[in-house]
Amino acid sequence: MKRPTGSGVTLERNAGGFDDAVLGTCFNGRDPGDRPQVLVQANDASDVVAAIRRARRDNLKVSICSGGHSWMQNHLRDGCMLIDMSRLNRIEVDTERRLAYAGPGCWSVDLDKRLKKDGLFFPIAHAVDVCLGGYLLQGGFGWNSRVLGLACENVVGIDVVTADGELIHASESENADLFWAARGSGPGFFGVVVRYHLKVHPRPKVTGIAMQIFRMKHLEEVFAWADRVGPEVPRSVEFQLLLTRKATGIFAPGVEIIAPVLAQSWKQAREDVSFLTRGPLKSKASLRVPLIPVSTSLLSHMAAKRIFPPRMRWSVDNMWSDASMEQLLPGIRKIADTLPPMPSHVLMLSWHPPAKRQDMAFSVEGRNYLALYGEWKHESDDAKYANWATEHMREMSSLSVGIQLADENLGRRPARFMTDANMARLDAIRAKYDPDGRFHTWRGRLDRPS
Repeated sequence: MKRPTGSGVTLERNAGGFDDAVLGTCFNGRDPGDRPQVLVQANDASDVVAAIRRARRDNLKVSICSGGHSWMQNHLRDGCMLIDMSRLNRIEVDTERRLAYAGPGCWSVDLDKRLKKDGLFFPIAHAVDVCLGGYLLQGGFGWNSRVLGLACENVVGIDVVTADGELIHASESENADLFWAARGSGPGFFGVVVRYHLKVHPRPKVTGIAMQIFRMKHLEEVFAWADRVGPEVPRSVEFQLLLTRKATGIFAPGVEIIAPVLAQSWKQAREDVSFLTRGPLKSKASLRVPLIPVSTSLLSHMAAKRIFPPRMRWSVDNMWSDASMEQLLPGIRKIADTLPPMPSHVLMLSWHPPAKRQDMAFSVEGRNYLALYGEWKHESDDAKYANWATEHMREMSSLSVGIQLADENLGRRPARFMTDANMARLDAIRAKYDPDGRFHTWRGRLDRPS
């Protein structure tokens, strides 16, 4: 996606260029057909305040987008006001207090590059063109999140325009209930964040990656081994398994074991990824890539270019699971055997969350994360692939503890993404700040586990 430029403008439905501007907010190349009544391309907070006040006056519901990376295009709703926040992308850094201030339209990679100048770090998103707006609201699973916590746990404040058109600040000490709601409610948040206040950290001295590539016939062995070793993998490593039709180096269906690592020395980094070289399956690997230096920005660029190209047609779904690998493997094998062509892929993240998180709306995660990304180019293939991810996740739902909002498909498969207690608390806060239901919420929700 191209970075937006220019001043804020308002486009009415049926105006020249309206459709192109609306669809230009989407990473997904599919057109669901829904169109807002008005599109506001905000340039600053005052534009947002004016937009919300107009929405109140004209009785319009509101949806919001920043980078448009919502796979199911949650922000495209018929007859509403759509506020495009992509122009609010300013970054400021206070090195003494280790704080950064960033707009919701800021690309993750731009924040990373800016912080690098001062030797600082934030757990940015894995794809280069994911903007902070939706990423931070839904939780934020980024580089080094197993050490630093979810990205939203590193948000210390927000400047937000509420449903009554007022610009306020929310933090642990000011409008604390709204701050609680903002960290984990994702596209169901009932306000427009115009600036994030972020806690930043000393930058790890070393960033690298090690890999092993296996042919698909070894899938069961590789996943079983990964499940056994997962709890012992150092938290500096983001332990991933990727299924693809063209695995790196072998250009054939395979399983990639990927081990990005962020550490304070090369000695420590080599030790942290040594579980790969000590693994009993290394002799069966078709390709072994030793630890090599790769920056976080380059990692994000690599992911975007290879498996997240723009303007593809997407169907995505996911689940968190605490089930045994023995229970999961039949479903994973079926997924692998039906995997659509490249760049479609499947990610298994050996996550193993900490025993306790901060008190916030985000509240569902599990030992393993399984995400399915179906992608194709042509509308004629919609019938073939559109339900692939959702149907497989539906078949495995009995093994799920819930989903994460980053890769959700709630319009097709409502699923649990928050504990019942937190959902009830969120609903109460919503009734306080948005009593008229001005803001669109998720396309679907499930208040009880299926």
